Amino acid sequence: MPSSIFLMGPLLARFGEVILSKPGGCVIGQRPIDFHLRGMRALGADIREEHGYIQCTARRLAGTSITLDFPSVGATENMLMAAALADGETVIENAAREPEVEDLANYLIACGAKIEGAGRDTVVVRGCSRLSGTRYRIIPDRIVTGTIMLAAAATRGDVTLYGTCPEHLGAVIQKLRDSGVRVDVDRDIIRVRCEDTPNAVDFRTAPFPGFPTDLQAPFMAFLATARGTSVIHESVFEARFKHVDELLRMGADISVDLRTAIVRGVRQLSGATVKASDLRGGAALLVAALAAQGESEVEGVYHIDRGYQFIETQLSALGANVERIDV
Repeated sequence: MPSSIFLMGPLLARFGEVILSKPGGCVIGQRPIDFHLRGMRALGADIREEHGYIQCTARRLAGTSITLDFPSVGATENMLMAAALADGETVIENAAREPEVEDLANYLIACGAKIEGAGRDTVVVRGCSRLSGTRYRIIPDRIVTGTIMLAAAATRGDVTLYGTCPEHLGAVIQKLRDSGVRVDVDRDIIRVRCEDTPNAVDFRTAPFPGFPTDLQAPFMAFLATARGTSVIHESVFEARFKHVDELLRMGADISVDLRTAIVRGVRQLSGATVKASDLRGGAALLVAALAAQGESEVEGVYHIDRGYQFIETQLSALGANVERIDV
């Protein structure tokens, strides 16, 4: 899993050495770990890559200043965890602003870390000698929230979600409203209602607070039956349209040119046997299957399980006719 790279920063800071296998994950384009390695080297780590493994050593990490070439969420979080126990001050410029970064920083602060500016472009970490245990409640998963919102809209449903963070989904909520879907927000409650055929909308994925790349595929599934033609530009990952071929099997009218997808809305999708090739693409196939006429089978659900806990239970509770079949 790509998440394995997140062990590098905290283990290196705590034990002075860590050996990791090079991470894998969904095949959605290049996901280089150069930003992570560069950050650890800037903090004073010696890194060697041999035979598919990464060996990092450091007698003691030291504060530094680094500017990320791209506001990478993973690299920002790895540096936050490593710098929290480093000597001196670390300044991260062009840091990722995603809610998950800010939430991690708040958790580290609750453990005793000294961090300022999380959620902004520049983050300052003043290293301390040790962290302590704490109790902490993490933020709701905005991608799971957004996926259920899109499933409700795609099926012309009426769903109310509690315990959400609407401010983390501003771009998605706006695009749903632009398409004609009614989205009402009240503190931590989001209600999604779609009574008529939605209108086509265009969007471009971008780092937060832009439209999240992780909801590009589910939103495409929603737009597959919208009125008109939508244009989607994927600016984060260059190979994140693998779900398009499967949507075509369900009757969608979509064409792809490099990083741009043209979605021409059709009246109705039809059930088919499709296969998930990655996490968010698999979620898109679920959204499409719920909206399609007839029965669909989605294979490769182990991809979906990496990002959604008991998704079939959640959808069934909302009235979906869905079941998991163990083959």
